Amino acid sequence: MASISPTLEGFRLMFRRPALGLAEIAWRWSFGMAATALIGFCFLEYLDTLPVSRADMFLLRTRQPTLVSQALAHILRGSVPRLVLAMIVLATLLGVAWMVMASLGRAATMHEMFGYFRAQAWAVDSPAIKTLHFGSLAGLNFLRVGAALAAGVGCAGAFVLGGMASSEKNPSPGSAFLIAMMVLMLVGLAWAGLNWFLSLASLFVPQGRNTMSAMLGAVDLCRTRAGPVLAAGAWFGLAHLVVFFVATSVVAFPLAFAGVLPAGVVLGGVLLVTLLYFAIVDYLYVGRLAAYVAILQMPAPAPATVPVAAVRPSAPAMVAPLATNIDKDEPILSDHSARFFAATPNSVDKAENILGDAPPRHSEEPAD
Repeated sequence: MASISPTLEGFRLMFRRPALGLAEIAWRWSFGMAATALIGFCFLEYLDTLPVSRADMFLLRTRQPTLVSQALAHILRGSVPRLVLAMIVLATLLGVAWMVMASLGRAATMHEMFGYFRAQAWAVDSPAIKTLHFGSLAGLNFLRVGAALAAGVGCAGAFVLGGMASSEKNPSPGSAFLIAMMVLMLVGLAWAGLNWFLSLASLFVPQGRNTMSAMLGAVDLCRTRAGPVLAAGAWFGLAHLVVFFVATSVVAFPLAFAGVLPAGVVLGGVLLVTLLYFAIVDYLYVGRLAAYVAILQMPAPAPATVPVAAVRPSAPAMVAPLATNIDKDEPILSDHSARFFAATPNSVDKAENILGDAPPRHSEEPAD
C-alpha cells in the first residue's frame, strides 16, 4: 500500500467537502458578530452613564490636547469601577456563549470528518459516532476559556513589569518596552501552545472519552506519531503564513488611494480583504483538523524489524604447523642435571657415625 500523507488528505477534504469549511465559518462568524454587537452596545451604554457638564463640553470643543485631557479626566472620574464590573460580566457571558457554540460546532464538523475518513479504503475500522459528547467538548472549551483569561492577565502583568523597570527618577523607556514585549511574546507562545493542544484533544472525544481521557489521548498521539503531527501542523502553518503575507500586500492597494477615493470606499476595501483573510484561515483550520483525523485513522505503523543476516560458519583457521627445526644435539635441562649428578663425587665417609648410628649413651652407675 502506498504511503498516506495526512497533509494531502486534509487539503483534499477542504476541496471535496466545502460544506465543512462553510459550517466552520458560520458558527465562528455568528459568534463574532454577536460578540461585536454586544460589546458595542455595552460601550454605548457605558458612555451614556458618564456625566458631561457644560464646562467639559467647552474644554472638548477647544481641541487643545491639555484642555481635552483635563475634560476627559473629569468625565471618567469615578467610573472605573463600573467599567471593570461591566467588563467582568461581559467576559463571563461571552465565555459561556463561546463554550456552547464551539462545542456544538466542533461536534458537528468532527462527525462529518470521521464519517468521511471512515469510508476510505486505508482507514482502520472504528465505531460510528452516535452521540455528540457535548459534556466532554464543553470541558475542553472551558479549559480554553481559562487559558485565554490567564493569557489576558499575563498581558496585563507584562505592562506592569515594564512599568516597574522605569521610574520617574531613572526613566528607561527602552528597557520597559523590551521587558513588556518579551513577556508578551512568552505569554502568547504559551497560550498558543496550550490552545493547540486542547483543540487536538477534542478529536478524541468522538471515541467516547471524557475530558481528561481526551487530553491523555492527545499526549499519546504526540508521543507515538510526533512526525506526522508536526509535519501537518508545519505545512498548514506555512499556508497560513503565505495567506497572511498575501492579504497584507493586497490591503495596501485601497490604502494607497486613501487620498483620492472616499473614506467609505477605502474602509470597505480594507474590510473586504480582512473578511476574505479570516474566511481562508477558517478553511485552513478545518483542513488541519482533517489532517489530524487522518493521522488517527491511519493504520498503526508496523514495528521495525531488523533482518538477521545468515551467518555462514567460517572455515576453521588453519593452524600453522610447529617448526621442527629443533637441534637434537643441543643439550637440554635434563641432560645437564644428569651430567651434574653423575659427575658429583660420593664424598660421604662411611666410617663416620651419623645420628642414627650413634648408640644411646646411658649414665653408668656403680653397682651396690
